[in-house]
Amino acid sequence: MKTLVAIFAHPDDESFGIGGTLARYSKQGVSTYYLCATRGESGTVDPEMMKGYDTVAELRSNELECASRELGLAGVHYLNYRDSGMLGSEDNRNAASLFAAATDDVARRIIGHIEELHPDVVITHDQFGGYGHPDHIKLHQATMRAYELMYGIQFGTNEKGLTTVVSTAAGSSQAIPRLYVTAFSRKFLALAVRLLPLAGQDPHKFGRNKDIDLVQISSWFVPITTTLNVRDYIPYKERASACHISQRPPTQQPNLVARLAFRRAQHLETFSRIYPPLKKGEHEETDLFA
Repeated sequence: MKTLVAIFAHPDDESFGIGGTLARYSKQGVSTYYLCATRGESGTVDPEMMKGYDTVAELRSNELECASRELGLAGVHYLNYRDSGMLGSEDNRNAASLFAAATDDVARRIIGHIEELHPDVVITHDQFGGYGHPDHIKLHQATMRAYELMYGIQFGTNEKGLTTVVSTAAGSSQAIPRLYVTAFSRKFLALAVRLLPLAGQDPHKFGRNKDIDLVQISSWFVPITTTLNVRDYIPYKERASACHISQRPPTQQPNLVARLAFRRAQHLETFSRIYPPLKKGEHEETDLFA
């Protein structure tokens, strides 16, 4: 049986971003796991959402359990770090946060789960952290470091800031899981940047807390090597996203333009393959297990 492990930072990252992909493979018989670094303690939650819960972590872990059932996941595992919040926030300074953790410590925890689950495919955040979240960036770095420690692969950064394979260990006897990072469609982001001002919203101050700069994000380049059509699995993704009600699922955003743009784009989920490196002339993939 094939196995896929998604390594992301928070409850909801598995649904809002790649929920269609996780549902697609789980429904096709792939053992699909979510390795979540934190319990989302720093997420903004409306007070009425806390009824019946003692902590935000408890609430958001419960939401993740709900989402995992909708997506058909084989299991959810935690790295047990604390959510760091956005860059510059007070939560960054919490000694238990993912942001404060040593990269090698995070890598070793990831290695423990890889050794247990034996994935054929691993997916994690891109090097820019999607929208610049420090937890996403740290988890990308730690996953690359886990591959270095386990498989002898050496990674570097090119002139565009992209993570690239520099060298691989000769004669490695271990089967190395294919490694992917998420990749936003630049066309979609450019469209959002143009349309949001028409709806009276500043694309430099997007999101619930106005701390996401879509203009900056649209300038980051992560090449898309793999595009998955998940149209048939959108109902699973939407139900999983709805489980994370405290974080306002994309289809329930108050901004009409944001809702419509998300619905238009969500049937395609895109990735960039880090390992094995893309070969010259290789065609775009339509399957993570190709």
